[in-house]
Amino acid sequence: LAQPPSIARLRVSRTQGVSAMAATPAKNGVQSPMWTASKPFVNGGLAASIGITVMNPMDVVKTRLQIAGGGSPIAMARSMVAQQGVSSLYAGLTAQYLRAWTYQTARLGAYRSIVDAMQTEPGKSPPLLQKAVAGLAAGAIGAVVGTPAEVAIIRMQADTALPVAERRGYKNVFDALVKVVRLEGASGLLTGTGPTILRAMALNCGALASYDQSKEFIDECVGEKNSRAGIAGASAVSGLVGAVFSLPFDYVKTQIQRMKPDADGKMAYEGAIDCMRKTAREHGLTRFYAGFPTYAMRVSPMITLTWLILETIQAVERSAGW
Repeated sequence: LAQPPSIARLRVSRTQGVSAMAATPAKNGVQSPMWTASKPFVNGGLAASIGITVMNPMDVVKTRLQIAGGGSPIAMARSMVAQQGVSSLYAGLTAQYLRAWTYQTARLGAYRSIVDAMQTEPGKSPPLLQKAVAGLAAGAIGAVVGTPAEVAIIRMQADTALPVAERRGYKNVFDALVKVVRLEGASGLLTGTGPTILRAMALNCGALASYDQSKEFIDECVGEKNSRAGIAGASAVSGLVGAVFSLPFDYVKTQIQRMKPDADGKMAYEGAIDCMRKTAREHGLTRFYAGFPTYAMRVSPMITLTWLILETIQAVERSAGW
């Protein structure tokens, strides 16, 4: 039977509408502007979470060596396992996850967003100096967001080094945060913010800028963009540079965040500058690099692993059209 013209036009209109919708990226899907803007942050947090699951024991040993003033990482790890079990190497893991989804998410996402905004034309990378500035800014942003998690990590890791009678027995990151607020007030969550920001700025200025610059150089040498050699080589360079740049600030941050009032209610240091001055006077400048082998073994592989995971995530997203 012949269809009335009005019904025929309606069916054609519906068909054309469905075709147009299929050809247009869904606004609420993975190709939406919201996803495009949030993708660097989500990818950064996911990559960091996977990486810290592998590297947490190194971080715990590094903190214990800084508290002890140095020593052998292998001997320290053996001592911890013998006295407190394997679980002692995973002290503060829940706080590390919180840090991954605050500090790591913010710094990696902010850096990529800032660098993209610095491009004078699509696909053209900004110069090294601008990347360094982007790294400094990203580090500061991440540190401000992640300081409470940093405090929780240091407290949970340092707690196992105290005599049994003095331990606070943190159950998880939320228990640590609650106890810090209860005993020291809300400001306790921001203990060591200054050193944390300085450390993050130094780490990210070195690690993020050197990664992009090294990757571009290696890719140009092999004649392939996003080459495996470029990703692996740049990740290794980034890890080493980040470790060298950041350890002195990490040492100061650790001392500030782990200190407690003495019997008279007085803190060991008045602030980051006081800590630097007293440490240099009493122990010499080399004290700032106490535990460097362990720190480098933890930070360098962590940075390397994070970049490798991040690049893998991005490759999967590109292949899926995300």
